[in-house]
Amino acid sequence: MSSVIETKKQLVSDITEQFKASVSTVVVDYRGLTVAQVTELRKQLREAGIEFKVYKNTMTRRAAEAAGLEGLNEVLTGPNAIAFSTEDVVAPAKILNDFAKKNEALEIKAGVIEGNVATVEEVKALAELPSREGLLSMLLSVLQAPMRNVALATKAVADQKEEQGA
Repeated sequence: MSSVIETKKQLVSDITEQFKASVSTVVVDYRGLTVAQVTELRKQLREAGIEFKVYKNTMTRRAAEAAGLEGLNEVLTGPNAIAFSTEDVVAPAKILNDFAKKNEALEIKAGVIEGNVATVEEVKALAELPSREGLLSMLLSVLQAPMRNVALATKAVADQKEEQGA
């Protein structure tokens, strides 16, 4: 009997560590998805380096409390799956939101973004952001714009002088 309790304590500890190590976590209700759909979702998440797990709600509640995320407890009812991302904040929200648009059975319930409990609306807003690479390319184009403008102005002046000299 005590080995069962020890196993459960270890599981709660593992889930707590996942909550603490993750930069982004999303809780979803997967009721109504077929096995093929869940397999496809797991594949997409795995390719993005996101861990997708199903735990008992009692274990998850205890882990959420231990991680200081008591706000999650109200959504931990029914069958839930949790996507943990340790690298990309946007990726789990984006993948799950896109999948939910195509498969109405998947319902985003809540999330944790960098240690703060997030509502469904906040998770969906995060999903609408461009990826990290997209944001970096936007930043790069903004940084390059002044240099490009200087180069174009210099070329225009040089062309004008050339026309006047010819």
